[in-house]
Amino acid sequence: MVNMLPWLRRLSSSLLALLLVCLPAVCQTSATPALDKAAVEAYIRHLFAWGPDIKVELGDAKPSGISGLSEVTLRASAGGQSVEQQYLVSQDGTRIIRGTVYDIRQNPFHEDLSKLTNLEGPSLGTPGAPVVLVLFTDFECPYCREQAVELRDNLLATYPKQVRLYVEDFPLEPIHPWAKAAAIAGRCIYRQNPDAYWRFFDWIFAQQEQIQPGNLRAKVMGFAQNSQIEALGLGRCIDSKDTEGEVNDAMALGKTLQVEATPTLFINGRRIASLVRWPRLKNIIDNELEYQKMAKNAGDQPCCVVSPPSPLPEK
Repeated sequence: MVNMLPWLRRLSSSLLALLLVCLPAVCQTSATPALDKAAVEAYIRHLFAWGPDIKVELGDAKPSGISGLSEVTLRASAGGQSVEQQYLVSQDGTRIIRGTVYDIRQNPFHEDLSKLTNLEGPSLGTPGAPVVLVLFTDFECPYCREQAVELRDNLLATYPKQVRLYVEDFPLEPIHPWAKAAAIAGRCIYRQNPDAYWRFFDWIFAQQEQIQPGNLRAKVMGFAQNSQIEALGLGRCIDSKDTEGEVNDAMALGKTLQVEATPTLFINGRRIASLVRWPRLKNIIDNELEYQKMAKNAGDQPCCVVSPPSPLPEK
């Protein structure tokens, strides 16, 4: 009879060696780092010169998707404002890395892009276009007026089929007293006549310096008389604030995206939190059009097409 014991021992040793090997692409340690939260908070406070007036909250460590590193979220808040930062932490808790981890299999702006889907507000351009611009704007903001002119004068004239523009209201209420009321009125007009909304968009920015909280309604009603808008219905919509929920939803979306100023523009998810002049904007769009020929990981994705039921039988 053949003695199998030496062979089994060698096999057992080989299997044990395989079990002890953890390939980074296959497995990842699940041990949480020995994180001293108080020490990390003190270090970061010193790094950014944050005083006691800033509240700092450090979350628990969780898997990061990268072998040997865990992820920790830090939230800093003061005066009703807050910001979140992501850190990677070594397993022994002695090294922290602040930065963005990119997965080249995804669009680099994937996180924001995932929030900018199924938009239903005012839009211009071609459904399904490879480049989508989402503008967070405030009708009382002078820089927003300049951005609006840049877009309206150039965007569709240069890219009649390659882009789509969405407008999201983001009135800065603490400093602009009539901006939200104007956004509500604009949405009322959009409900009646989407094409008329864009005439309103151009008009209210042009009238910005003449408008005050006390004369906004009268001026909007005057605009309506010459714009194929049913005045009685518009007045009721404005007075009852029927569209305030839509404006609030747009503002909530902006806050989810951590929009802090207007204008803020997203170009296929790329954030530009300032006024951007046409030459630079055109360069970004051109580069994005070229990139999407290969990547095909952004652009407009219309959620649906609504058609009235037909009385005729289907063929």
